[in-house]
Amino acid sequence: MVNYKHWQWQGFNIGYRSEGEKGEAIVFIHGFGANSGHWRHNMPFFAKNYRCYALDLIGFGASDKPTPNNPLSYTFETWSQQVADFCREVIKTPVYLVGNSIGCVVIMQMAVDNPDLVLGITALNCSLRLLHDRKRQNLPWIKNYGATVMQKVLTNPTIGNFFYQQIAKPKVIKNLLSQAYQRKEAITDELIDLIYQPSQDKGASEVFLAFTAYSQGALPEDLLPMLSCPVTFLWGTNDPWESIELGRELANYPCVKDFIELEGLGHCPQDEAPDIVNAILAKTLLIVHSE
Repeated sequence: MVNYKHWQWQGFNIGYRSEGEKGEAIVFIHGFGANSGHWRHNMPFFAKNYRCYALDLIGFGASDKPTPNNPLSYTFETWSQQVADFCREVIKTPVYLVGNSIGCVVIMQMAVDNPDLVLGITALNCSLRLLHDRKRQNLPWIKNYGATVMQKVLTNPTIGNFFYQQIAKPKVIKNLLSQAYQRKEAITDELIDLIYQPSQDKGASEVFLAFTAYSQGALPEDLLPMLSCPVTFLWGTNDPWESIELGRELANYPCVKDFIELEGLGHCPQDEAPDIVNAILAKTLLIVHSE
């Protein structure tokens, strides 16, 4: 049974799930707008042989959502430090890191900053950060202009909060999930509620708008050359948000041991097809362990 706990970090309440009492540790890190519950179909599978933890990044899930820049900013450096401190204070051993979407960038940043804590990384549909300042020049002019204008408009608190209130609704969340997931039967009321409920917390709107305006920090291609641990990519071929064609380019770095295409799956394969992902991830962990 999944055990939901809380941990104090820099004066803030952090939520996490844990399951399993023996073996090496796996830490699962969610993507933008999600939370530790996005790994609810994966943790029980691995808890037989591993100590499993799924952490709510600060600003998401059951974790506190402090006002941006007071005192923390919502950046990959902040989340990297949070994950590293969690590993040191709660787990107290090196870990395998598994991430989805922006969670992949978080765990890469953490492994670069704290190589002694990481045994290996599995990245599922890694965020390519196409709206990063250094990548926008490669976008078509109209997309670059539109994204820039939207970011600036959303910095207006009144407009930004109104926009957030329009999208933080169960019906809109379901529509967004219908884009991200190819297996529509995986979009359950439980999943929608899992994402909706934390979106209503105090401060959730400010976190959303702060990250929407965040176009700096590391890119995957900045971090991969600095990693000393093995990396495996899993990528849903039908991801509408993170192009697998661009994703394949990440397989060219020395630390990358495998790039596995998940035929017909979307952006969150761990939840859309946990049976497939669990089987592949189990083999990946065994290979890393044997090395």
